[in-house]
Amino acid sequence: MTELLQGLVQASLWLALAVLLLAALRPLLRRLGGPALVYRSWWLVPLVVLAPLLPGAPLALTDSTPVLALGTALRAPPVPDDARLWPLLLVALWGAGVLLCVAVQSRAQRRFERGMGSLQARADGTWQASADPGLPALVGLWAPRVVVGPDFEQRFSAAERDLIVQHERQHRRHGDHWANAALALLRCLFWFHPLLPWATRRFLCDQELACDARTVDPHPALRRLYANALLKAQLVHPVAPMACHWRSQPMLKERIAMLKEQKRTGMPWWSGQVLVVGLCAGMAAVAWASQGGAGGQGALAADPAPAAWQPAKARQMAPPVYPKAAFDQGISGRVVLRVEVRADGTPGDIRVLSSQPAGVFDEVSVAAARQWTFDPAQRDGKAVAAALQIPLTFAMNEPEPAS
Repeated sequence: MTELLQGLVQASLWLALAVLLLAALRPLLRRLGGPALVYRSWWLVPLVVLAPLLPGAPLALTDSTPVLALGTALRAPPVPDDARLWPLLLVALWGAGVLLCVAVQSRAQRRFERGMGSLQARADGTWQASADPGLPALVGLWAPRVVVGPDFEQRFSAAERDLIVQHERQHRRHGDHWANAALALLRCLFWFHPLLPWATRRFLCDQELACDARTVDPHPALRRLYANALLKAQLVHPVAPMACHWRSQPMLKERIAMLKEQKRTGMPWWSGQVLVVGLCAGMAAVAWASQGGAGGQGALAADPAPAAWQPAKARQMAPPVYPKAAFDQGISGRVVLRVEVRADGTPGDIRVLSSQPAGVFDEVSVAAARQWTFDPAQRDGKAVAAALQIPLTFAMNEPEPAS
């Protein structure tokens, strides 16, 4: 449970950093590459969230002194249950929030799709709905379709209808429906994040601005006609989380203002692309290196010289508390841990390499290892991260204590 909470906290911090960085860089990216470049920069968010989940560089693994846990350890004051209860409560609260968000967004999506009524294929490859819950829109994930409202022909001229259909097909061509699905997943997993509501609004706005730019940039003379088509469509209906809507009332003013801008060509096109690629790659690399053991500093050298490499050593390793359930049943066992030792001598990532019997002594072993202290490994006189392989033996060699 604690590993899950630690992962959520780490991902939340990187998510906040990515959002704040994008908020600061948006004006510069807008000048360098326009709305399309700003929208592309949102790749930074999933990259920094997922990067720490990738496997890190291997650490030098050294055997350490075995630890013996005897049944007589039960005579010591037991570990309070409250120390294990609060992680369970936090995980349960997070899980309940995730399920609630999934239910709310699924209900909104189903309500929108049911609100369209029956669909009929049109000659231009689009579909016409019998009702209008917020159309035109690109609807669907696996097989997205451009769906227009029942009054599409009456409300818009032929030229305006062509621009609207092009807009929705741009959404489909660039996979914006998949981006909205990923955003919906992110909103469920990080429902507690204070910056995510702002990031969601900004992302959807940048998505529409980028799609507008891709649609009208090849035809600058149609900007006024495009703006008129936007003004004719005022979205007052509830929207679907994974649909790409043509009508977006909250961002209408910004979309009209973007159409009035002249496309800038003063700066080379590749400068903005290089900046975004470098930003995403660099931040993702830093996020990956922040995980335990990454960054190369503690990586295992091919053949480290004895004088240059000194392995980590245990300083204080109190034995774990013998599980009472195992003691009552007379169960003995053995657990082998892999403990990452950070450069400051504190334990980092802790994994169970093997356990006999499986699962009986794992929890108490990991809990005890989190309290241990170490002398960090040394490479060329400098403290570096390393890892220790530590066996723990749970033995029943004492009579049951009197109650």
